[in-house]
Amino acid sequence: MHPRNNPHLRTTLTLFLLLAFGGTVLAQQNPAPPLPAEQQQPLNVDRDPVPLPPPGGPPAPGAAPPAGQQAGQVARGRNGGYTLTRDVDEVVLNATVIDDHSRLVQGLNRDDFHVFEDGKPQNITALQEQDIPVSIGLLVDNSGSMRTKRQAVNQAALAMVRASNPDDETFVVNFADEAYIDQDFTNNINRLQDGLSHIDSKGGTALYDAVIASADYMAKNAKKAKEVLLIITDGEDNASGTNLEETVRRIQDLQGPVVYSIGLLFDEAGGGGRESHRARRALQLLSDETGGLSFFPKNLGQVDQIAAEVARDIRNQYTIGYHSTKPASLGGYRVVKVDAKAKGYNKLSVRTRPGYFPHVPGAAASKNASKKQ
Repeated sequence: MHPRNNPHLRTTLTLFLLLAFGGTVLAQQNPAPPLPAEQQQPLNVDRDPVPLPPPGGPPAPGAAPPAGQQAGQVARGRNGGYTLTRDVDEVVLNATVIDDHSRLVQGLNRDDFHVFEDGKPQNITALQEQDIPVSIGLLVDNSGSMRTKRQAVNQAALAMVRASNPDDETFVVNFADEAYIDQDFTNNINRLQDGLSHIDSKGGTALYDAVIASADYMAKNAKKAKEVLLIITDGEDNASGTNLEETVRRIQDLQGPVVYSIGLLFDEAGGGGRESHRARRALQLLSDETGGLSFFPKNLGQVDQIAAEVARDIRNQYTIGYHSTKPASLGGYRVVKVDAKAKGYNKLSVRTRPGYFPHVPGAAASKNASKKQ
């Protein structure tokens, strides 16, 4: 029996259209890992309707409070674990700094950074530079066009995990018309390999549904201080019940995962066209709006190198905290810009998320006051 036909071995994320409620809900119908029937609980990865407000408008109704904004300092405990202490008034940015030769820059201090929100300077209250364990979601396209690419993609994904912090936790989502969680959070390479091996390449590409469901799942279940989604796909979304703008907005509301994407958009026959351009734009936007990176290799042979670069980027980031000079009660999207200057460098570039929606006082919290390993 194929693992997906056994309710004890797989979990499913399915998108239902609920016309009576005027929105959509993602629900995971079966839990993992396998449990006795009397102990099983549904995962319930929900996606509330997320209408797009006008620029500068309030957060969408029902949106989860921004987890990233609630984060604070990360400290290593006596048992070797990491604890993320949260301050609901503190904005937290994960930032990567590179020099004018595109090399990662380490060893900067608080005075080297300058943060601006809506053009106004902010006072940095915390700066951390540590290889902090990360919660990672591997989202791999399982549509029909990926059949000949999956072996190389799986090897690259596992290589990235091996190059990452050994304390990271990772889950695997294979998506086509629907998205399946084929391996829940683990740091066991053999289990991840098994999850990636559930190849059934057929159907369309419901990328946006998979991203939203995975981000929601991560917001509810991730145990690490930082959250990352890595998307590997070879085409444009053609099967989701939502669109690109709603997907970006949902991630902004959650303020959790940084999105890295690898677009296998090369055409060995020399083709391409509008679909490739639209797919490229979608992956770039998902990554740019969360502070991640998008990659578009020319062939499968480059994917291993890209996976190693993603792992290196994740492990060499700064965590910057500040208290906004603008009251959260005003709502609205806040544009964020971070600059860095230091002796010995001609020009430094900082990559981080370009903005956030503030947590409005009185909104229900979606996460605990702290995250522990």
